[in-house]
Amino acid sequence: MEDMDKDGDGFVQVDEYIGEPGSPGTPGTPEPQWVQEERVQFVQARDRDGDGRLDPSEVGHWLRPPSPDWAGVEAAHLLHHSDADKDGQLTKAEILGNWQMFVGSQATNYGQDLERPHDEL
Repeated sequence: MEDMDKDGDGFVQVDEYIGEPGSPGTPGTPEPQWVQEERVQFVQARDRDGDGRLDPSEVGHWLRPPSPDWAGVEAAHLLHHSDADKDGQLTKAEILGNWQMFVGSQATNYGQDLERPHDEL
């Protein structure tokens, strides 16, 4: 919570949730697709009470969803965002094309598991 709550108000607003997507573009230029998707994710899935910000319980629900299969949830998330051809399988190219998502994922032990050889990759 402390890492994301940049203004120290005890809540995470959508811009804090998205972070700094890089240098601002030219005025009037549309946001990158991933930023638009994250805004939708914030509203539809993260902000459970609809008040436009995440309180500590909503952040907790996001980071530790109440699911007995958190690994399955994380795997489905990675597949959803990385499966470019939507065939339900990830190719090496799709994984490498989204390497930042995998490095930041619990499913890969925050990237550490990517250093070990795997037959399935």
